[in-house]
Amino acid sequence: MQRMAVVAQLVERWLVVPDVAGSSPVDRPNSPGSSGSVAPVLDHELRAELGAPWVLIVWDDPVNLMNYVVYVFRTHFGYSREEAERLMLLVHHEGRAVVASGPREEMERHAQAMHDYGLQATIAKDVP
Repeated sequence: MQRMAVVAQLVERWLVVPDVAGSSPVDRPNSPGSSGSVAPVLDHELRAELGAPWVLIVWDDPVNLMNYVVYVFRTHFGYSREEAERLMLLVHHEGRAVVASGPREEMERHAQAMHDYGLQATIAKDVP
């Protein structure tokens, strides 16, 4: 019986999440504050969390040469030689460097690209 409740919650969430983007064909005229249109369902805190900036962290490793890391930063991010070298030195001396920031999805794409280049990278929520 508990399994049915979980499934019902998942189905309701599935029906609700597309409403935020305005793409759901489901209209909920009985929902609070809806006057026939789709009401936003995400609370303010969750919306703020989704829009929070994320950072891409590249970590030091014993495999890649410094010149290669500079090449990757210049090629992928379009950094100048000086900026790419500065970031590479941070990675080398401090063990890590934040090389980009932005929306989570974009940082995930950059992290995957860094992995494809053979670099170790992770993303984290930016701390204000």
